[in-house]
Amino acid sequence: MGLVYRLKDAVFMLSEMEIRIIEHKIIPEDAELICGLPDVGLVGAIAVAHMIHKLDLREVAYVESDMLPPIIILENGLPRSPIRIFGDGNIVVVSSEIAIPLEVISPVIRGVVDWAWRRRVKRIFTLGGLPVPNRHEIEKLRIFGAVSDDSLLKIIEENDVEVIQRGFLVGPQALILKYCAERSMPAIALLAESFYNYPDPEASSIVIQTLNRIMGMNIDVSELIEKGEEVRLAMRDMMRRTQTELARMRKSHEYDIPGYYIR
Repeated sequence: MGLVYRLKDAVFMLSEMEIRIIEHKIIPEDAELICGLPDVGLVGAIAVAHMIHKLDLREVAYVESDMLPPIIILENGLPRSPIRIFGDGNIVVVSSEIAIPLEVISPVIRGVVDWAWRRRVKRIFTLGGLPVPNRHEIEKLRIFGAVSDDSLLKIIEENDVEVIQRGFLVGPQALILKYCAERSMPAIALLAESFYNYPDPEASSIVIQTLNRIMGMNIDVSELIEKGEEVRLAMRDMMRRTQTELARMRKSHEYDIPGYYIR
């Protein structure tokens, strides 16, 4: 990956895959990076959208690539990338307002992880859902976790997160853990029980509350819970588009249990 500076923006290029992260502002070293990309129940996407609102985070960078769909977000008449990075101080959040296509999700995630490594990010969190068939019957949602290095297991266990002992993980969270492990970067996946194909703001509130405990924050989730139906309606189109990509990723494999092995 080459590093180029253009005017006030820093441009990180993964030339082979043409992924560029263009910075408006350099983030501080030892920042905590939180990823919430569209996935089952849009748990991570809803969670980071709520965090951006509550913490009043501002755009500090965005992802650019000719491999992404020809889509822009319009805000006050101005074009914005659908995959953006927001921050304030030591908290940085990656958010996507589109379902990232299967063909480009690996290079996008690798580009974000490599950028975070170059920026000496202290730790990466990836937020998401873990689909359960009987979600509508569950009153108290559980939260599960996985990490890029066994030294992080104590952190999640001390914060009431159940360690995933064995199973499949598919999608953005899987790639973040994989690439962070390759880079020896600390990464934690927080996954709340959720619907597979319905926006699940309640599950999003659970991962935020867990993140509050781990990071010593106090992000209020009452509004997210109270306006749950409004959130579901607002996110239904994104959920529909995300479902298509989930099927292509074979996300349903997370219901399976890997074959027995001997060690």
